Amino acid sequence: MLLLTGATGLVGTPLLRRLVAARVPVRCLVRDPKRLGPERVRVQIALGDLTDPPSFRNALRGVKTVVHLAGAIRDQSAGSIEELNGIATWRMVQAAERAGVEHFIFLSALGAGSHNRTRYLRAKALAERAVVDSRLRHTIVAPSLVYAPGDRWATLMGRLALAPVVPLPGSGSARSQPIWAEDVADCLMAIVQAPAAAAVAAARHELAGPDTLSATEAAHTILRAAGRERPVLPVPTFIASRGLRVAEALAKSRTPVTWDEAELLQVPMTTRHGTADAEALGVVPQRMAAVLGTV
Repeated sequence: MLLLTGATGLVGTPLLRRLVAARVPVRCLVRDPKRLGPERVRVQIALGDLTDPPSFRNALRGVKTVVHLAGAIRDQSAGSIEELNGIATWRMVQAAERAGVEHFIFLSALGAGSHNRTRYLRAKALAERAVVDSRLRHTIVAPSLVYAPGDRWATLMGRLALAPVVPLPGSGSARSQPIWAEDVADCLMAIVQAPAAAAVAAARHELAGPDTLSATEAAHTILRAAGRERPVLPVPTFIASRGLRVAEALAKSRTPVTWDEAELLQVPMTTRHGTADAEALGVVPQRMAAVLGTV
């Protein structure tokens, strides 16, 4: 039995499709089973979430592999970024050890580090440490910026493009190597199906797409795909930070983007390995422009 968290997310959704198609017995830890769509009748359901540690025990019963994708890039009413990424993963790891889990697969992020300027990447570093320090056989998957056509970032950019110019927090120079969510799901599937010896030999995979793009270049690619090319206007950090914090205070959870999310566009998310780690798993990542249909 495999336990999947984050099954309704950007990466979890395509991964769940693959697991079901491969007839892997899957249990999903979810708050609302309806969000699983048609797959909900093909998997086991464990009701719970990252803020409910007692639910981990029931979810982990009889589980040999955990694929932990769930997390948060903004504070929520149920918990902060640090709680939902770092502390929740630490608790999940402890519960997995007690349950006798054999393999723990964790979705981190490129750039995760205890001294990173962003709260999200610091929290991911804390989570990585909990996984690495555990007694579990583990695999850490650290992708660059993950995207998909029609995802929330693309939707937001499309709405902003209704204006004459599209604002972008910071200088727009931070570089990433965007990777399609479907390619990340293929990599995770390869890890799930790999023999134990292979997982031990490669306990960390840094996943990146073939293009290295600045935040401005990535924004232009998304805008071209939406058919709404507009000038991109860099907004100085101190102005963007204050403006978004005011918006958060006024709109609360309904704000389209938080400062913590916007700040992620100002940090580099690249790996010197390029696409090598993905290709070692049998996956050749596609170019962002090709996925979005702009070439």
